[in-house]
Amino acid sequence: MASPSRPTRVSSPLLLGLGFLIALIAFALQFYIRKHLRPRLWTVEELTLYNGTEDALPILLGILGSVFDVTKGKTHYGPGGGYHHFAGRDASRAFVSGNFTGDGLTDSLNGLSTMEVKSVVDWRKFYMERYIFAGKLVGQYYDSQGNPTKYLKGVESKAKRGAQLLEKQKIEEAKIPSCNSKWSEQEGGEVWCETGYPRLVKRPGDIALTGKISQRCACFKEEELGRPGLEVYKGCDYFSKSCRV
Repeated sequence: MASPSRPTRVSSPLLLGLGFLIALIAFALQFYIRKHLRPRLWTVEELTLYNGTEDALPILLGILGSVFDVTKGKTHYGPGGGYHHFAGRDASRAFVSGNFTGDGLTDSLNGLSTMEVKSVVDWRKFYMERYIFAGKLVGQYYDSQGNPTKYLKGVESKAKRGAQLLEKQKIEEAKIPSCNSKWSEQEGGEVWCETGYPRLVKRPGDIALTGKISQRCACFKEEELGRPGLEVYKGCDYFSKSCRV
C-alpha cells in the first residue's frame, strides 16, 4: 500500500508574493473608486457608507450640504481618529458647538449666533481649498435637483452679514488703540498703555455677532476719561498706566 503523500508546504516567498498581490489589488480598487468618484448628488443613506470603516471606500464628510473626500486625512477622519465623528454625515453644527455626540451631530444651525454661522461657512471654505469636492447632499441645504435651498441661502446671508459687522467693528475699534497685555502663571495678567490710560469698554457690536456683550481693554487719553461706559480695572488707580488683572 502506498504511503500517504506529505502535504505541500507553501514557500515563504510565495506567501509574500500573494500578500503583495492582494494589497496591490486593494490599492488599485480604492484608487479606481476614488478616481471615478465624480461630484454628484448624495443621499444621507449613501453618505453613511463612506465613514471610513470600509478600506475600499473613500472617506467622505458633509458640511452645509457640500460633500468632500477627506481620505488623505485618514489618520484623523478614519476609525480612532479625532475627527472620525464627522465622517459619513453632515454634522455642520458640531464644527462650532463642540458637541460630537447624539443630537450634536446634526446639520441644523438653528439658534446659532451670527459669528457661529460665519465660522461654519469658513470651515466649508477650508474644506473646499484643501480637499476634493465630491458633490452635494440632498436634504437641508440642497434639493433633489442640486439647487440650494432657502435654508442654505439664509445661512450664507447671515454669515455675510456677520463678516460685514465684524469688519465694521474692527474699523471702529482701530480708532481707539487696544491695551498691551501679558500673562504668566507666576505673576498673573497685566494690561498697560504707552499713551493714555487702560479702561474696560463694552463692545456693543457683539450683540449682533454673538448675542452677548463683551469688553475689551482700550487706551484713552486723559480728556476722554469722562466718557460714559468706561470702567476702571478693580484695584487700579484712576491715572495708572498699567493694571493687574
